Amino acid sequence: MEKKLAVIAVSGGMDSCVTAAIASQNYELAFAHFNYGQRTEKRELKAFNDIADYYNVKHRLIIDFSHFAKIGGSSLTDKNIEVTKADISNKEIPNSYVPFRNANILSACVSWAEVLKAEAIFIGAVYEDASGYPDCRPAFYEAFEKMADLGTKPETKIKIVTPIINLSKAEIVKKGIELNAPLNLTWSCYQNEDEACGVCDSCAFRLRGFQQAGIEDPIPYKVKPNYK
Repeated sequence: MEKKLAVIAVSGGMDSCVTAAIASQNYELAFAHFNYGQRTEKRELKAFNDIADYYNVKHRLIIDFSHFAKIGGSSLTDKNIEVTKADISNKEIPNSYVPFRNANILSACVSWAEVLKAEAIFIGAVYEDASGYPDCRPAFYEAFEKMADLGTKPETKIKIVTPIINLSKAEIVKKGIELNAPLNLTWSCYQNEDEACGVCDSCAFRLRGFQQAGIEDPIPYKVKPNYK
């Protein structure tokens, strides 16, 4: 049987890679990637293409969201705001939060999915073990699916799927290994493009996940603190 099509938002990081691996079990994949002026834009784009090649993805869409750099307000898009070192116990929203980014990403994915007649959109949002970004809450995605249903053609029915949203990073690592996801091709660091820094929020949560899973992270790091 021919598989139905799903659009996957793929940053090039571990979470979106494992999400793509999950989606590949039941869907033909269409990969969407977003350049938004982030510090590691070139490295993330390479990871996106490497993962797309691994899964032999034919449908690829790269969108430039230049407005995020103009809007600012995030250490990922504004070079004047320093990327803070990770504090795993911190409950405040970190300065790496890009205001309403996931809504922008989902909107573009819905537009593309409607044209492709895709049945679902997958996004690798993680809530419980991430930095508490407001646009990573399950309720946000439930509301967005309803909004997309109201704002598209009557015959368009698109599911918003967040398969790892309630998993810890360790569980995501294990799921990736189980599904043979190419974790070695991924890139998660917020500030470096050659060796991951090991100390930003994204590196810290990723490293802790690998450490708790008892698995060696396959990408290079400048430093590898023990976050367990």
